Amino acid sequence: MKLTITAIACAFALSALALTASAAQTSYTLSGTCKVSTQKSIQTGETGRTFAVSTGKCTDKETINGEASTGGQYAEYSDSTATQTKSSGIYAVTFKSGDKILYQYDITLAMKGNTVESGSGTFSAISGTGKMKGIAAKGTCTFSAGPAPMTNNFTCTGSY
Repeated sequence: MKLTITAIACAFALSALALTASAAQTSYTLSGTCKVSTQKSIQTGETGRTFAVSTGKCTDKETINGEASTGGQYAEYSDSTATQTKSSGIYAVTFKSGDKILYQYDITLAMKGNTVESGSGTFSAISGTGKMKGIAAKGTCTFSAGPAPMTNNFTCTGSY
């Protein structure tokens, strides 16, 4: 009986250690500048409010699993007024190895015309290829005005 209790206690201890090890997360930061490539807008019927579908490209500085990114591209839909844009989309990052991560994101931006004043949002990885396959990453982002109209700067922190 004493051996069985000891064996059960050891099994619980090993299980707890395994759960702690698997829960360990690595922090990372990604940042860059995005520029709208194409945008199609439609009026909603409410004065000053539009829905839009956009695509664009981004510079992207991030390193995950020892791989550096070479840039990214996005596709999103937006609900915009003169002062605010709420967007959801997919952001695809390519790494030097050719591997990719697809992120899903939701953001809210304070706008002045076509210029981002500030903003914040969340992201989570939904898939990956190669070394990035099976990645579980998530985090938050902040946004600011980019260097030209229809651009924005972003800085995101997360863990995987």
